[in-house]
Amino acid sequence: MSATTVLTEKWPVLGRHEQAAAWLSVWTDLGRAPRTIDAYSRGLAEYLLMCEREGIDPVAANRAHITVYVRELASRPHYRGANVFSIDSGAGLANATIQQRLVPVRLFYDFLLEEGLRESNPVGRGRYTPGRRAGGQQRGLVPRLTKLPWIPGEHEWLRILEVARQEPIRNRVMLALAYDAALRREELCSLRTDDVDPAHRTLRIRAETTKNRLERVVPYSASTGVLLSTYLAHRATVSRARGPLFLSESRRNYAQPLSLWTWSKVVRRIALASDVLRFSTHTTRHLCLTDLARMGWELHAIATFAGHRHTDSTLQYIHLSGRDLAEKLKAGMDHIHSWRVQMIAEVDVPKGAKGGTSR
Repeated sequence: MSATTVLTEKWPVLGRHEQAAAWLSVWTDLGRAPRTIDAYSRGLAEYLLMCEREGIDPVAANRAHITVYVRELASRPHYRGANVFSIDSGAGLANATIQQRLVPVRLFYDFLLEEGLRESNPVGRGRYTPGRRAGGQQRGLVPRLTKLPWIPGEHEWLRILEVARQEPIRNRVMLALAYDAALRREELCSLRTDDVDPAHRTLRIRAETTKNRLERVVPYSASTGVLLSTYLAHRATVSRARGPLFLSESRRNYAQPLSLWTWSKVVRRIALASDVLRFSTHTTRHLCLTDLARMGWELHAIATFAGHRHTDSTLQYIHLSGRDLAEKLKAGMDHIHSWRVQMIAEVDVPKGAKGGTSR
């Protein structure tokens, strides 16, 4: 059974639209990551379902039809609230999620353009256009909001650690590696036994498991090394076979590779137990990269460690707290203050003023 057939069975609406199925087939044949194909399929399926409800021919849709889809995404019920006042009101889909949902729709119309079935892309993208006002920048369909990543404060992190100490050894070593090596969820869950080099305390992050297909080697700390050694001894009681590093110990999937969703459930359980609800599988990555910045690492070094192709991505992860910025400002102001006082003290005394008194 082909991957496209599996996807059309999961989302039947894709099979009802010939061009959508053809587009997915092309992306699958190009060897895109299964999770990428799955996300694209879901996004396009949601759009096509909207088209069917509204009686819109997706091949002939225009920009007004796309805005109907955007409005639906912005007003969709969300676990954080029932009412939507704006795209970023805390209810409805988040701005970043809406951007992600529009990506497969835009790529679908790019495909239709290449096939000669359309003359323009109704989704479009923000791009530079010579001759336009405001610097020639054309806005995208949805304004992109760039926020600083959230990281836990000291007391929140201590509560997380207190709960994590009660977790099984597998979960504890996964949490330690996720922070130590700033690993993404898929990178962590995809680690294999031969990716670990205990002698040099390094991990090989294989290209096929990364977001941008860049392989890298990252170190982990001595403390994590001790924890990892304990886990490897425990893992041998579950399975002695080489392969995935982290194995399920549930009765249903015993000794099978640990899934992404199982790890997400573990992290969510820790978040609820510690009452730090914003803690997620990506928080440890945010925190690690931020700590590296606080220690004075250069931007390019952090980018290499994180596996970023461009430093622009790294800047989004580096989140310096207000206290850090206040300390930097205070140090700068102290220097400026000292300089100004010194300049005042060094002002030449006017001639004839020595020894004189004012009357």
